[in-house]
Order: sequence, then C-alpha cells, then structure tokens
Amino acid sequence: MSSLTKDAPVRDVVLSLAGVSKRFGAVQALTDVHLEVAAGEVVALVGDNGAGKSTLVKVISGVYQPDAGDIELAGRHIHVGGPRQAQVLGIATVFQDLALCDNLDVVANLFLGQERLVGPVINEVEMETAAWKLLRSLSAKIPSVRIPIASLSGGQRQTVAIARALVGSPKVVMLDEPTAALGVAQTAEVLNLIERLRDNGLAVILVSHNMADVQAVADRIVVLRLGRNTAEFRVEDATTEELVAAITGASDNVVAARQQRKGGEHG
Repeated sequence: MSSLTKDAPVRDVVLSLAGVSKRFGAVQALTDVHLEVAAGEVVALVGDNGAGKSTLVKVISGVYQPDAGDIELAGRHIHVGGPRQAQVLGIATVFQDLALCDNLDVVANLFLGQERLVGPVINEVEMETAAWKLLRSLSAKIPSVRIPIASLSGGQRQTVAIARALVGSPKVVMLDEPTAALGVAQTAEVLNLIERLRDNGLAVILVSHNMADVQAVADRIVVLRLGRNTAEFRVEDATTEELVAAITGASDNVVAARQQRKGGEHG
C-alpha cells in the first residue's frame, strides 16, 4: 500500500486487522486488507462502489467470516462468529438501513432486544431514565424519548440508531454512510455526534462517499480500491484531489500532486 502519512504518534490501538481476505465464488472481494483504529480516533474508510468497504465492515461485525487474516481487539486475537458475538465483544455497527421500528418509540428502539427487566416485567422507568442519560451524553436533539420513530427527522433517526449502538458500552463503533440522503442541517447534527463519540474515547470507523464529511470529522483516511489497501492519509495532509486520485486508482496523480504542493511550499 502506498502510504502518504507522516510518522504518527503512539496510539492506543483498539481494533487491528491484518491480512484480511474474503472471496465470494469467483469474486475476490478483499485481499490482504489491514486496518487500525485507536481509542478517541475517527478513521474514514473510503473507496468507489465495489471497493470492499461494506464487505470489510461485515467481516468486522461478524456478518461474514474472512477466508484469511487476523482481527485483534484491545490487543487480543478474536474470532467474530456473528453479529451478536460482535456486540458482546464490544463492536457496534450502525448499518445504512438503521433497522429501526417506526411504530415503536425512542425508548423501545434503544433497548430493543436489551430490555431492562424486573423479574419478568420490563422496567419502563429505568429504561426511560437511561435513554435520557444516554441521549444527553451525546447532546442529541430528540424532543421526547416517548415519540414514535416515524415522527423523527432523518438526522434524529440516525442519532437514535447510533445511541442504540452505545447501549452495550462498545469499544468500537462502525457507521455505514450515516449522512446519506440527509440535508445540510441534519448532516451537521450527525457529524457533531460523531465528534462526540471520538471525544468520549471510542474508536470510530466511518464509511462514507462524502469527502466533505470525511474531511470534517476524520483523523485518518484509509482508501480501498478493488478490495485492497491503496493509500492512507492523515486528514490534515490530504486534499480532495489526492483523495479522488487514490480512490480512482490514479496513483501517479497522487504523487504528482503531493510533489507539486511541496514544491510550492518551498518556492
């Protein structure tokens, strides 16, 4: 992989992938992919359609099993046997479809499958209190935890989906296209929420096609192309032109652009 990063400071790496590969029949979806994300860091995973981003997320979250490679969480080798095991291990994923129940209120969605019980009875009071506490910790703009999901805006729905992922106190949160189809104000709301996740010390993987969003919140950017690592940038070092060149495979353009920019700095 061509790396365009400078020497980075020592980081508290939470999730580490090495040599991850995945094939579906005749299609090699991932080849020798590696990735690291540290506590309090947002790593953006970018690439064109078919680059392998969604496949990689599904491998990490246990939806798919890799054909080869190692996954470590907090320095310990793990096997993610399925989505439920991923949650138990501390890996939370918010997929693009959100999987919210429109007919249920915010509280019910936050604790769906993880209800607080007193004996056989659901403890609604405890769940409502915990819901408010969680949403306030994220500075979430939700008018009521008893409002049906169907009544919320796209940004608010995304907020609820992200908050639900935090119920199990994960170490890693993966967000798949969280601002897709959102307006400007709703996008800003979600980006602020991602920054809050980082401030709270979580390791965050952001999958996005929106370069403006990526450059607004990411600390590092990892580029996949045709299922392989292509480039890696620290966000402050990457221009949009360089990112697009890496995504499309125009690696010579990346190098030329970097050299031209450095030449201008010394001119």
